[in-house]
Amino acid sequence: MKSKKVEKIGFVVSTKNKKTVTVKVERLVMHPIYKKFVRRRSKFLAHDELSCRVGDKVKIIESRPLSARKRWIVKELIQRIP
Repeated sequence: MKSKKVEKIGFVVSTKNKKTVTVKVERLVMHPIYKKFVRRRSKFLAHDELSCRVGDKVKIIESRPLSARKRWIVKELIQRIP
């Protein structure tokens, strides 16, 4: 049985490190009491070989640990911000 790696889509919010980008991923979760959808945000550090810029929409895929906090790789650049 093959295990499929998790993919997430988000926006690049920081490119201050070399070959590393910070990606913000948003998801909608229903509130358990009020039954209203709430936005939840998570930030991931991802290895970047595509030279992404701040504001770009990217797809990241999980990988082996690359550093202390980096466990994702930028798989594809979905939308480049001019």
